[in-house]
Amino acid sequence: MKMSNLQRIKHKTADESDSDSSESEDEDDKPDLETTTLNHPGCVNRIRATEINNKKYAATWSMNGKVYIWDLSKPYEAINDTEKLSYYIRNCLSPDPIFNFSGHRGEGYALDWSRITPGQLASGDCNKNIYLWKLKSDSNWCVEPAPYCSHSDSVEDIQWSPTEANVFASCSVDKSIKVWDARVSPAKACMLTCSGAHDSDINVIHWNRNDPFLVSGGDDGVIKIWDLRQFQHQKPSAVFKHHSAPITSVEWHPTDNSVFAASGEDNMISLWDMAVERDTEDESSSKDDENIPAQLLFIHQGQNEIKEVHWHWQMPGVVISTAIDGFNVFRTISV
Repeated sequence: MKMSNLQRIKHKTADESDSDSSESEDEDDKPDLETTTLNHPGCVNRIRATEINNKKYAATWSMNGKVYIWDLSKPYEAINDTEKLSYYIRNCLSPDPIFNFSGHRGEGYALDWSRITPGQLASGDCNKNIYLWKLKSDSNWCVEPAPYCSHSDSVEDIQWSPTEANVFASCSVDKSIKVWDARVSPAKACMLTCSGAHDSDINVIHWNRNDPFLVSGGDDGVIKIWDLRQFQHQKPSAVFKHHSAPITSVEWHPTDNSVFAASGEDNMISLWDMAVERDTEDESSSKDDENIPAQLLFIHQGQNEIKEVHWHWQMPGVVISTAIDGFNVFRTISV
């Protein structure tokens, strides 16, 4: 997908009718969306992209129990060239996956590329197993035969450490968060475990790119912040209960270390800033304000069944969300 010519939404005034608004709209002000498609075997449970040797790749978890890797070079070239895009669409082109792994004993959702070691991937399934992948060549991966299986239930999410090449974290339906060392044999690789990290299934985690913090979101609608320097004490640094349904996605801001975004099955996206504290001397705050966390910056609504929310890595403060009824791209004055 390539989105261009994005403009601020123009709200009509009280004196302006719908017809007046549509007549005044300039075609040049309308956003442009160009897409290329790939035929995928089975429903896509999760997709994660990476760059290896200046080439674009994606890994996908399929409902058929396989994990696929795709070379996105041709569709990426097409999306940036009008003639190539027309040819791509006209001829219904779709590259085949360059690699797939069928060693999982069922489907899964946990999937993450390492940001330190190019081509290194981790995938976790609903049968509690995690497999590590290592790149051998541009189109071939070696998947370690022995799984990491310290969890007692479905592995829901995986995150590689942004600073340590062999360390990754995982969360599970078993209500635990674990930290692993890939240099150790799978049977002994689990170095830290926080049991009962949430009161229900833990759906998502995200590792802060600059500070040793992990954010987690669970079926209980609770968001928790974990200081990995104090992880052995199994106590979160902060707990936020504002969503009224399971959390579906969490992500730290790529450059503002204290800011993160979250989405939930309550059709709500929330933006948070850990650096904000409530002003206890402000007597003007009402009782309603006291029920709203001081760290809550912004709430975005209007989508149904929101699955993921991500910060744009090249446009500071821009948020992209995916839902059953489409994509939203927005930016607030708060971040």
